[in-house]
Amino acid sequence: MEIYTCPMHSEVKSNKPGKCPKCGMDLVKKEERHHHTQHYHAKASPSHISKHENHKKEKHEAHTHHTEDIKRKAIVSSILTVPVVLYSESIQNLLGFSIPEFPGSSFLSPILATIVFLYGGLFFLKGMIDELSKRKPGMMTLIGIAISVAYFYSLSTLIFGGKEFFWELTTLIVVMLWGHWIEMKSVLGASRALEELVKLMPTTANLVKNGEIEQVHVSQLKEGDVVLVKPGEKIPADGVIVEGQTHINEAMLTGESKPVPKTVGEKVIGGAINMEGAIKVKVEKTGEETYLSQVLKLVREAQESKTKLQDMADKVAYYLTIVAITVGFLTFLLWSLTSGNFQFAVERAVTVMVIACPHALGLAIPLVIAFSTSYSAKNGILVRNRIAIETVKNVDAVVFDKTGTLTEGKFGVSDIVSSRLSEEELLRITASIERNSEHVIAQSIVEFAIQKKVGFTEIEDFKAIPGKGVVGKVGKYQTAVGTSLLMKDLEIKTNKEVEKKVSELEAQGKTVVMIAVDGVLEGCIALSDRIRKESYEALKELKKLGKKVVMITGDSEEVARFVAKELGVDEFFARVLPHQKAEKVKELQSRGMKVAMVGDGVNDAPALVQADVGIAIGSGTDVAIESADIILVRNDPRDAVKIMKLSTITVKKMIQNLFWATAYNIVAIPLAAGIAAPWGLILKPAVGAVFMSASTVVVSINAMLMRRELR
Repeated sequence: MEIYTCPMHSEVKSNKPGKCPKCGMDLVKKEERHHHTQHYHAKASPSHISKHENHKKEKHEAHTHHTEDIKRKAIVSSILTVPVVLYSESIQNLLGFSIPEFPGSSFLSPILATIVFLYGGLFFLKGMIDELSKRKPGMMTLIGIAISVAYFYSLSTLIFGGKEFFWELTTLIVVMLWGHWIEMKSVLGASRALEELVKLMPTTANLVKNGEIEQVHVSQLKEGDVVLVKPGEKIPADGVIVEGQTHINEAMLTGESKPVPKTVGEKVIGGAINMEGAIKVKVEKTGEETYLSQVLKLVREAQESKTKLQDMADKVAYYLTIVAITVGFLTFLLWSLTSGNFQFAVERAVTVMVIACPHALGLAIPLVIAFSTSYSAKNGILVRNRIAIETVKNVDAVVFDKTGTLTEGKFGVSDIVSSRLSEEELLRITASIERNSEHVIAQSIVEFAIQKKVGFTEIEDFKAIPGKGVVGKVGKYQTAVGTSLLMKDLEIKTNKEVEKKVSELEAQGKTVVMIAVDGVLEGCIALSDRIRKESYEALKELKKLGKKVVMITGDSEEVARFVAKELGVDEFFARVLPHQKAEKVKELQSRGMKVAMVGDGVNDAPALVQADVGIAIGSGTDVAIESADIILVRNDPRDAVKIMKLSTITVKKMIQNLFWATAYNIVAIPLAAGIAAPWGLILKPAVGAVFMSASTVVVSINAMLMRRELR
């Protein structure tokens, strides 16, 4: 018998041709698999991954379409419900009004209720069937049973007489449809994390072939090819530099805050940006073997393994379903046996079923979520996953990525040390001479000088000394800017105070350039990834809330230790690669802690998904945002504190609303069942409806009061 397997997933096997359920690729005969695998690896990951992501895009579009469909059903059902309510005898008697009748008006309510039942109610009936097939009855089952019993019993009253429930039926469907729509609107669409990851890769590459440069699609690259990467271009594949030297920006891939110097023999990562000199790279990895693809794989696996928490309202609905069915059946059985009045027994059982499904329960959670989501959005916080609102208040540890989260994520001037001249004058002299250099450090100093508006001075006799620095005459000053080697070569007169400061700054992991004026060491300028001012306040507030603060970074031990000490971080991990970041989160979780991860880069994506709650800085890469449960739009770590306070209030309101939405059942269900009938007290459906309406109003007002508590 022939065996067919997937070129990328060998565990997928079939005895006939078809598609791989994991990636959508065509299954091939086992003996052909090697050929197909080679073909795949000759292709770049973006073209293959896009097949994965087309499915995610389709799911997102389906989610949007479904939301609009529910809204349309709610609008149509609401319009049709108005005449049903107005022509209801129960409502007219309860409110003391009458409405003109016309020939056939007695059939208006049954006809319109039938349309609402089939058009709006079908959604809940399908949901009920789905829940029952999974043996997990919940809200859909409770609603489905209630509307079905109410509808078919009401139809029977047209023939056999009795109390109809058409208006209760239609209003129940309308309220539940709007509640479901509110809930869906409060949760953003499906994740596109993998699609955003792929966008980091360039689509074309400059292939060096027989001494000529040929522009090709990255899918054509294979191991051993040599590509030319010009300044400003992205590296098309993982490889090793075979010619040239440059600085590479890997911040979005490895978390390294400053551009990394690279020369012949050093490895580079596909997707990283070449900052300056042109280089030639020998391709070592393509397809699924690339660094970016491995990060992608980690994100996908973490997403698939993450469990979904059951909604609190569904739990309540589950128990209410059991109670309603049990009490309804016992009510029918007992009244049939004791009274002999079949119609009365049916009416009591139906009343129990209808009352047991409170309108308020359908709004209890969605209204709170809608208010909290609206509030958070206005305050720079976007909630993608409603479960995160419930979870984040209970986290024990908050893990921050350093680069771009606690720090600005920009390589800039952090310290200026001057001996005789003012700091402003030293910066002006240094920036003036560095303006002639294309080096990354030089550009950062010049940008800082422009921000400070110190001005520039014309220079003479400019000379760049490769790997050491620059020299020249700035106005009246003979100036040298560069490394300690440059100072030694030029026999610059030492300055112990400046040299001591240089050592201190370098111990903090900062990049330091030394400045000599007229043959004497005048000062230095240190560059680093600067700490955000907001980070100090954020970490202070988190500690007040009793949270453990952890920092993870791809930077060096020295840089990490300095930032951790400066901010008062409880624990830090340095030189951590992307897959290790997810592992560090797992390690914290293995200690029994619930973890919230705050990050902004591609390298944070697996950890964001692995954490109990993923919080992304909004200005970070799209993949981090798409992998997170909560997004901090303002790029302010203090919002991590706000979301925890919001979580506490939100969960409190949820519990209160669930109480108000269901507590009246303790009284209403027994009365509906006729427990007080011997004393002449029988709960009429219309009175039960008032109870339901009252609980709905209480739930709505309680949700609105969140605004006052969140101020």
